[in-house]
Amino acid sequence: MFSEFKEFVSRGNVIDLAVGIIIGAAFTAIVKSVVGDLINPFIGLFMAGVDVSGLYIPLSMKSYESLAAAESEGAAVFAYGRFLMAVINFLIVAFVLFSMIKAINSLRRKNESESIAEEAPEPEPEKGPTQEELLTEIRDLLRETKPSS
Repeated sequence: MFSEFKEFVSRGNVIDLAVGIIIGAAFTAIVKSVVGDLINPFIGLFMAGVDVSGLYIPLSMKSYESLAAAESEGAAVFAYGRFLMAVINFLIVAFVLFSMIKAINSLRRKNESESIAEEAPEPEPEKGPTQEELLTEIRDLLRETKPSS
């Protein structure tokens, strides 16, 4: 059983997947920074300085100073600002992944077309009949046209 597991782990796909997960985790930190540090303030500029990620609706009759204050008291809240930020994060990640996959696919297609062009042998020019074949044909034609005596 251990040898089967070792074979499974040593396959290229599993290692590629592990590398992808690690890079994805690092990329998530970058996206969170882009959204939190660049996009959020820009959106807040248009919303009179309101932090979008802090937008919420308390599900009780009591009002709170902020989302953090409501959560610290254990109040039920509808934190739609966080949801909006999660949607923006998703859209950024999806767009970047789409762009990367599109670029990879175009490179792959380019490499495949180049390798096919290299592998395909050049077509040989059509060969005509050999000298012997021509002479045989001439001889046969002469026999047919020769008057019989």
